[in-house]
Amino acid sequence: MYRFIMTTLFIFILALPGYASVGFRQLTLDAQSSRPLPITLWYPTRASGPPQATGENAAFYGESVIRNAEPEAGIHPLVLLSHGYGGSWRNLNWLAVALVAQGYSVAAPDHPGTSSENRDPAAARALWHRPEDISRLLDALLQQPALAGRIDATRIAAMGHSLGGWTVMALAGARFSAPAFLADCHQHRAFSDCKLAEKLGITSPENAPLLAANFRDGRIRAVVTLDAGVTRGFTKVTLSQMALPVLLLAAEKDAPDLPASLESGFLAAHLPPSRVQVYRVGGANHFSFMQRCKPEGAAIIERASPGDGMICHDGDARGRAVIHQAALARILPFLTAALAPAAGEKHSASAR
Repeated sequence: MYRFIMTTLFIFILALPGYASVGFRQLTLDAQSSRPLPITLWYPTRASGPPQATGENAAFYGESVIRNAEPEAGIHPLVLLSHGYGGSWRNLNWLAVALVAQGYSVAAPDHPGTSSENRDPAAARALWHRPEDISRLLDALLQQPALAGRIDATRIAAMGHSLGGWTVMALAGARFSAPAFLADCHQHRAFSDCKLAEKLGITSPENAPLLAANFRDGRIRAVVTLDAGVTRGFTKVTLSQMALPVLLLAAEKDAPDLPASLESGFLAAHLPPSRVQVYRVGGANHFSFMQRCKPEGAAIIERASPGDGMICHDGDARGRAVIHQAALARILPFLTAALAPAAGEKHSASAR
């Protein structure tokens, strides 16, 4: 398996026609609105400015980028990222940089209320705003090409980790039933997503119609979930009608409080077999899809927040970098195939 992963990545590297650096930009959309949206952008650039490590702190490694660089000329496919509950853009920084190396522009919001920087309880209880955040971000990128370069509107994908997986599935057309989710939680009270139900507003009856709305964004052509959560509330009917290609990447072993077999497994069981690919990533647990921890990272996090040091622990000794490579070995060919132009459709950009 390891040889397969490295061979696959080597083939992609050989396909690069010329290396572009990673441009990086952060700003806030609708800063004066009731829901200002911090966004982070990564994109190919030919700028030669000094690289900086972004997303790095005492516990986590960062990635090398050039801040506020001019986007590379041409049109690029786009990947939209959605972080998990209590996370941020930093969690998938590694994935964004790897995607830019393949010619994609990448963008991520920090979802108000469920991000590490904004834990406002009222915003967190409005879970239905999460997919709307992604659509707002997409609107801005298509209308303002100076932000991250020109976007190929025919080649757009969305990826999400944990609660971000719920977000991108909603964007793909899956519809949520709060009563169904809560009924399931009566059987699985110890599950971490069930413990979040009140904080996410799922237990409030007045929110049920808002959560059940159709958040499908027709501009998104493919979705990838990374050990998704809160999926058991999606209706089987809307999952069975899914028209988009879906890649489900899940932890190798079931966690007691968020078993992949009942989260990603629920999606896999009800999505059309012809539209879904499912892989359990060797050595991965739920947190392995986040950024790489430094050797002392777990201890630092544990001192600051007892019990949370586990986010630096993976399922085996191979290390998070190898797990990330295994995930990329599935993600990159999936995107290439899923975002390929339809017959007769002009191919305006190619992922390097």
